[in-house]
Amino acid sequence: MATMHAVKDAVSADAETAFAVRVDGLDVTFGEGETAVTALRDVKVDIPEGALVTMLGPSGCGKSTLLRAIADLVPASRGGIEVHGRTPEEARKERDFAFVFQDATLLPWRSAIDNVRLPLEVGKPGPAHADPMELLELVGLKGREKALPGELSGGMRQRVAIARALVTRPRILLMDEPFGALDEITRDNLNEELLRIWNETGTTILFVTHSIPEAVFLGQKVLLLAAHPGRVKEYMTVDLPYPRQLPVRDTVEFIKITAHLRKMLEEC
Repeated sequence: MATMHAVKDAVSADAETAFAVRVDGLDVTFGEGETAVTALRDVKVDIPEGALVTMLGPSGCGKSTLLRAIADLVPASRGGIEVHGRTPEEARKERDFAFVFQDATLLPWRSAIDNVRLPLEVGKPGPAHADPMELLELVGLKGREKALPGELSGGMRQRVAIARALVTRPRILLMDEPFGALDEITRDNLNEELLRIWNETGTTILFVTHSIPEAVFLGQKVLLLAAHPGRVKEYMTVDLPYPRQLPVRDTVEFIKITAHLRKMLEEC
């Protein structure tokens, strides 16, 4: 596993940075002719290996579409995407990435441990997959392995979903507003848990959110998209040290960054 020191060195050493994802001039258009809608236009962004990048933008700016294009769920209309030097389709077949949605989408008849094991039963698991029991412990659910989804809180179900996503040891974790439906206290706790998991695994994370404080608290970088069509407004580094804990949100530095992003969002 990569250490936080190694991850931060890889992100900061610009001349030697390896990129997990490279998006070059990406357009995504839905439909044809007069009814065609351009969701993304000329998006260019590089995601460093091992980085945690958060994505902000108004509704309809294409945040989820960009995640889905990287995951080979939405085709590019123009431009290209590389995932570890491969096409999204090749990366998908190699299980380079895993997806965590806003809804945990657990199978209600399967226990927590059996939901985590599910990706190992679908397709062809690699020889180096993670241990499901260890993953449930990693996300703080040791002792709840046999619990059914209906017996777990919303936050616990999302922890199971994160463990399930990590079981194939993906190099990239794509997260589409995974904590958006949770109450504020649970969301804060899972923000801290996600930073701990990132620190322990070194996984590259691309995280979509509508919350400016969440984007700043989590991200090494924040990708801000403008809408109609979706395009890059700003791609900024969050100059706050790790490890981060919730009290950092009360600091002058944190408030300045969130105020800047709020102003940029108003311009979007």
